[in-house]
Amino acid sequence: MALIKSVRGFTPDIADDCFLAENATIVGDVKVGSGSSIWFNAVLRGDVNSIRIGQNVNIQDGSVLHTLYEKSTIEIGDFVSVGHNVTIHGAKIDNYALIGMGATVLDHAVVGEGAIVAAGALVLANTQIEPYSLWAGVPAKFVKKVAPEQSKEINRRIAHNYGMYASWYK
Repeated sequence: MALIKSVRGFTPDIADDCFLAENATIVGDVKVGSGSSIWFNAVLRGDVNSIRIGQNVNIQDGSVLHTLYEKSTIEIGDFVSVGHNVTIHGAKIDNYALIGMGATVLDHAVVGEGAIVAAGALVLANTQIEPYSLWAGVPAKFVKKVAPEQSKEINRRIAHNYGMYASWYK
């Protein structure tokens, strides 16, 4: 069973139909929406500020979500895919965005709807990523616009597939 821990009077609020891997850790002021999945060795540490996860979000293996004390929060929309070993620190990720494996998204950054952050990218604090755009590199830079239809097909397929994968473990 996942480690779910209260801290500072906050207890994680996790929808009943979420998949939580046995060694996922969810602490403090965290809300996880319906149909979402938190995978192996992922850590959602809401000890210093809030983390809000929408519906049908997948937080993949080894990812870490944290915030700045009284300064930043995490807001993740619906149908977002957070790849393996991603770090999100106090950022906002809009619906149907994709954060590639090993990427880092720092405080007060905003990843727009349907945007793609490439694997290994470093999104610096306060960066505003436009909807339906691809960003890559260290630090991450704009690469190109992505057709909304193409983004929706890729990002929705991945998000929906993770719902299927989670069903294999129930």
